[in-house]
Amino acid sequence: MIEPRSPAAARGAPQIAVIGAGVRLLSRVSTSAASRIAYELFRTPRRHPAPERERALLHDAEPFELRLSVSTTIKGWSWGTGPLVILVHGWEGRGSQLAPFAGPLVRYGFRVIAFDAPGHGSSSGRQSSLPHFAWALRGVADAEGRPQAVIGHSLGCAAATLAMRDGLAIPKAVFVAPPLNPADYTRQFGTIFGLSDDVIDGLRNRIEERFLRKWDDYSLESMAPAMSARLLVVHDRDDLETPWAGGARLVDLWSGARLLTTEGLGHRRILREPSIIEEAAAFIAS
Repeated sequence: MIEPRSPAAARGAPQIAVIGAGVRLLSRVSTSAASRIAYELFRTPRRHPAPERERALLHDAEPFELRLSVSTTIKGWSWGTGPLVILVHGWEGRGSQLAPFAGPLVRYGFRVIAFDAPGHGSSSGRQSSLPHFAWALRGVADAEGRPQAVIGHSLGCAAATLAMRDGLAIPKAVFVAPPLNPADYTRQFGTIFGLSDDVIDGLRNRIEERFLRKWDDYSLESMAPAMSARLLVVHDRDDLETPWAGGARLVDLWSGARLLTTEGLGHRRILREPSIIEEAAAFIAS
């Protein structure tokens, strides 16, 4: 479930050009075969190592592993005691990216859990997707108890919304840089690799068949009006990966939601901004 600059753009322009040319050449022979390759690429995230500043924040956490299935084990970390708050990272991210939220939340009296989604960080698997993220979130909640709140980043916001739509009760949520329509990523993926509409249509069909859901089922725009959780959306005007306008639109559609706009923090640095972290923790504790 690619984001605008990840994993495709992160692979590097020369590699993109070679892969794109190969898939386009294959599509002249078989659109089905080309869409199959695109499907595999779309669902394969790169794993980025955590920098020292994130690893340091994990030193005070209690690590754990949760077996979701015979082939899937996720790695997680827990801080503090009290009502549960679950942190959900974005595509090609890792649980430690949201670890800066743990300290303030623990001081407010919460237990905080972060985890690496399937195919990400230290968790098992090679491929992943939005349904995998939502499945992992529900698995953590089933194992650790009903969460009082969730903090999501980027695709993690979509995963939390999907999990809530499918029955996970979460009273409060903080969404940082949410994507309004994750399905838009297929168009961006096609643009990055220079793929034809027929190949992208085949990619979408394969994903629908794999997860037995229509693409519209993943739209926060369509799910938001039915949501009842109290929501704080934090979005930067300079976010180049999930546009600020999408976060603003989500607030309009989600009853009682509030928008906090920042500038100059982009898509990821916003996760380390102390004022944002404190605002999110205070919102959850209110």
